[in-house]
Amino acid sequence: MKRLLTTLVIAASASWAWADGLSSLEGFMKSAQSGSAQFTQTVTSPPKDGQTARSKTSSGTFDFQRPGHFRFIYQKPFEQTIVADGKTLWLYDADLNQVTRRAQDKALGSTPAALLASAPNLAALRADFTLESAPDADGLQWVLATPKARDGQLKSVRVGFDGETLAALDILDSFGQRSLIRFTGMRLNPQLPAGTFTFKPPAGADVLSQ
Repeated sequence: MKRLLTTLVIAASASWAWADGLSSLEGFMKSAQSGSAQFTQTVTSPPKDGQTARSKTSSGTFDFQRPGHFRFIYQKPFEQTIVADGKTLWLYDADLNQVTRRAQDKALGSTPAALLASAPNLAALRADFTLESAPDADGLQWVLATPKARDGQLKSVRVGFDGETLAALDILDSFGQRSLIRFTGMRLNPQLPAGTFTFKPPAGADVLSQ
């Protein structure tokens, strides 16, 4: 019995050691068809003329349902809503009372949203991104995703997992701006309310199409 337990412990330890970012991403893509979490986003712009880099922090809630549905609600410091309903990507700025809408299939190909919710499986992700495991850091397993299209504003994304639970996105754009999104309280496959991914422009809002 003792030898059997020892064998099982060694096997489990080996499985844990072999786990990497890509296997975590694959497990997430297979098991998480929907999710809900809180997030904190810190955007850091590259320093200019020898000045110290400046950061801005915002927070809110995040929901997704694959394929093609997600919602970011920014609550602090400014109210903003981003909704993908499967056909249209909506962005609402409460301060400006302005709505921008874009065709979703043209807006989300090589974006972090594709990693979160748009792509139905790992094969679909590989069509738009080169994926490779990155070194573990901050207690997370990481995947480096590099867009295959070189003409976009996105340079790379590191996706961090705690096991098969999405924990972070580290986004670098072509201007050197870094956006770090950390997710907390992630619930996988929750029963999301009807209308979660439905957006209706508020009365009186200016609606722009792109």
